[in-house]
Amino acid sequence: MQTGTGRATTRTAGPGGLTAAEAREHHRRGEGNVAVSASSRTYGVILRTNVFSFFNVILFTIGAALLALGRYSDAFTSVGLGLVNAAISAVQEIRAKRKLDRLQLLARGTVTVVRDGTDAEVPPEEVVRGDLLRLRPGAQVVVDGPVLDGRLEVDESLLTGESEALPKAAGDDLLSGSFVVGGEGLQEARDVGAASYAGRLTAEARRVSTDRTPLQRRIDFVVRLVMLLVLLMSVTILAQAALEGFTLVRTVQTTAVLSGLVPYGLFFLVAVAYTVGAARSAGRGALVQQVNAVESVSNVDVVCTDKTGTLTTGQLSLAEVRPVGPLPAAGVERLLGSMARSAAAPNLTTAALAAALPGEPVPVTEEVPFSSSLRWSAVRTAGAVLVLGAPATLAPQLSGPPLGGPVRDLTARGLRVLLLARAAPDAPLRDAAGRAALPPLEPLAVVALADELRPGVADTLARLTADGIAVKVVSGDDPSTVAALARQAGLEPGEPVAGPALDGLADAELDAVVARTTVFGRIAPEQKERLVDALRRAGRYVAMVGDGVNDARALKRAHVGVAMASGSAVTRDVADIVLTGDSLGALLPAAHEGRRIITGISTSMQVFLARVGTQGLVILAVTMLGLGFPYSPANVGLTLLTVGVPTLFLTAWARPTAPDPHLLTTLWRFVVPAVLVTAAGGVAVYARHYTDLLQGFTDDAVPSFVVEDFESYTGVPSDDVGFAEAAATIGAQTALSTFVSYAAFLLILFLKPPNRWFAAWTRPDGDRRPALLVAVLVVVFSAGLFWPAFTTYFGLTEAADPVFETVLPSLVLWFALLTAAYRLRLLERALGLTGPLSPPGVRGARPA
Repeated sequence: MQTGTGRATTRTAGPGGLTAAEAREHHRRGEGNVAVSASSRTYGVILRTNVFSFFNVILFTIGAALLALGRYSDAFTSVGLGLVNAAISAVQEIRAKRKLDRLQLLARGTVTVVRDGTDAEVPPEEVVRGDLLRLRPGAQVVVDGPVLDGRLEVDESLLTGESEALPKAAGDDLLSGSFVVGGEGLQEARDVGAASYAGRLTAEARRVSTDRTPLQRRIDFVVRLVMLLVLLMSVTILAQAALEGFTLVRTVQTTAVLSGLVPYGLFFLVAVAYTVGAARSAGRGALVQQVNAVESVSNVDVVCTDKTGTLTTGQLSLAEVRPVGPLPAAGVERLLGSMARSAAAPNLTTAALAAALPGEPVPVTEEVPFSSSLRWSAVRTAGAVLVLGAPATLAPQLSGPPLGGPVRDLTARGLRVLLLARAAPDAPLRDAAGRAALPPLEPLAVVALADELRPGVADTLARLTADGIAVKVVSGDDPSTVAALARQAGLEPGEPVAGPALDGLADAELDAVVARTTVFGRIAPEQKERLVDALRRAGRYVAMVGDGVNDARALKRAHVGVAMASGSAVTRDVADIVLTGDSLGALLPAAHEGRRIITGISTSMQVFLARVGTQGLVILAVTMLGLGFPYSPANVGLTLLTVGVPTLFLTAWARPTAPDPHLLTTLWRFVVPAVLVTAAGGVAVYARHYTDLLQGFTDDAVPSFVVEDFESYTGVPSDDVGFAEAAATIGAQTALSTFVSYAAFLLILFLKPPNRWFAAWTRPDGDRRPALLVAVLVVVFSAGLFWPAFTTYFGLTEAADPVFETVLPSLVLWFALLTAAYRLRLLERALGLTGPLSPPGVRGARPA
């Protein structure tokens, strides 16, 4: 038979199925139900791309040169942070790969195939195209193909979101991943392995599709811009070095310093912040599986959520029993409660009725269980025959006036409506062939059941809406039912749209429908993905919440995929965030944590870029003045104390504020004045000490004990022709590093002012911890200047009076100039970018 376009012709199995030899031949031809292969990125590719990135290659080359020259401390400073960042990134990606590779939609049990005329139990991967599979209740369908014989009730909710079981007869297709809940039959294996529905879903779920967050993109842009500027500056300075005849050691050291200008520590800081944020969110019910999701969720402005399992618990509750026959309400309720308790095959409906109504179990002499193909059930007791089913199904056998009024009324409220009726005590429930058949019926009551909302879901949706986050309900159920449920949860559903109405719409038409619609029903998995795409095209930041395999593709396509802990394993594995308590409310603390991270990283970016800009400008100015190179690789290591430690604490202490949509503009308005004023002060301090020391050592006006000290600092004897320049350079570097370090500490007080004296850039927020941190750092750094091990490690001279006599007055002047620049907005005024001056201290993010 022809099994599909472009497929090879496969022998159709006879009533006895394939033979063992035929099955082996099919396996040999690649027609086995082989599991989907692992994700595309191998461990080697992951390690190679993370460890040997462009930036790391530069660092490793410099580090190797420094090691060859015996500069071990400089080499460690140059490459250590790059290695740490590479390790963190690689570990995170390997964890994600292992999770994706474990994904498997199909169960690992055995299936029944007909081989050589007999039933045989085999693993799912041993099924081949053309096999006959015998399906019974409880069995999972492991391949795609038609029913050849028998009748089945199949639950496809895991795949499609449709909550009711579907009848399947001969000729109907079965999808792999669904479950048989009733009946028995034979299925032909047509599509197997990667070609099956389950295989395609698994392959899609394993696809690596991590979105970079807005903050990550901004940091990446800033770092790339700095790298470009550093590259241009490096070419210029190294060309000058070549013309002046720099030694190899000096050239390598200069290259190491220039490469250290790249604020690569930002990536490390982001990784730490994400990890801490994920730990905090987990304690509040949101388990973060994709490390950047803790920040990403704070940018969400639209949440798409499934109904069953997300807004609802999946359980039913009795909403109303409305008598329509001769029995009073109390009698009808007891009769209905007794019927529910007496059913031999209970389901969600009978469980809800038994829980809400009085009654006692009674002996049942005959029963017709409920099935989606019948849409009714019945029990025969000693004195009555009771039937419960869909009004439309029972209507042809009902006596009395039509019941359209009450049924329409309850259906309009989104309730599941059933009809309780009774037949004569001796009325048959089956026809001559033994098939279930309805007898003439007398209506007794209209019964309405409601989906049970999860606790707190209405409050959660209200809070999401209040935060400016739109909510769209996307379900496989009937649109009217979904709309009514959304209304119960506090949403205004508007006009619901059914999935078939979206088929054939062009992207522009779909975008318009999605923009104006809140509730979607009868939506297939592929359509959920299209809905997410439409929202993304509109510039929305999308979170998709789901619990079934049918949601997996949409979760992967959304910016943030959110799964319920009680949902399918596949959905949990592909999700960025898993709600451990199955509560949407956990998204709000997670978003709160994300906003805190954004605030902290934004503040830290200001500190990082102020350091980078200051060092770069000082290097350019000092080089142009011909005063030697102002930094050694060891000097650059001080950034651990002046930038690394402060930013870690500032990020940890940050408070959640609304994300700044103009972050890059805010950055340069803070950073540029800080860079200009600090660099100017640093160049002045460096030039003063360099010229004084060079003149003193050249004229032999320096005491002998000072000469001996500088011989130990530089490793150059005093009678060497290069001693005076080496001594002047390390002395000036010490003064420069001292000034810049103190300025870096004080700059934190502009970002987090403890009082109005420092409130030139932003208002005080009442948090005294940054000021205390600055005090501690100043004390530690000052003490280090008197500790030989500290000064030697960072390439400085020991503390000297001339340094403090120059640095301290310069810091006072620096503080006054920077305060004026921020308060009077001198940069914006100079560039013509501001109108009338605002009162001081107006900057700062709005509290969330």
